[in-house]
Amino acid sequence: MHALDVLKYGHLTVLHTVRDLPDDDWYTPNVCGYWSVREIIAHLASFEYALLDALSVARGGPIGPHLGDLLRDGQAYNDVQVAARTGLSAAETLAEYESVQAQTMELTAALPSSLFFNTGFLPAYGMEYDLEDYIAYSFYGHKREHSAQIGVFRDAIGR
Repeated sequence: MHALDVLKYGHLTVLHTVRDLPDDDWYTPNVCGYWSVREIIAHLASFEYALLDALSVARGGPIGPHLGDLLRDGQAYNDVQVAARTGLSAAETLAEYESVQAQTMELTAALPSSLFFNTGFLPAYGMEYDLEDYIAYSFYGHKREHSAQIGVFRDAIGR
């Protein structure tokens, strides 16, 4: 597995899913639970910040605030992070997601390959998992899941 490819293809899946979605459709509730497409993208942006923190942990740094909050109480983290972006337009929300995703790509590319295979790098996630596992399951899989939900919504509305 190549972490950069996994991150790239997860990101491209998200972009493909929202491509050409009319602005009004970004705000329709109940696409995922009560979240709209805009709120799903806000949620994914918040996860990118948590990934930045995880990349720091992989380099030997402390758990940062986003990752710490996510690990402590994922539901509360989701609620707080999505609510913090309530005032953003769909375009602003997508721009934030793309910006922080570009940062994760840059930091991932700068990591020595050996850091991707250190099991137990994040004990709260599980001692048997390494950084590549964390990226594949918590980020790629997560983006695919939400992209599928957006796809079902788009099919239902015919756009």
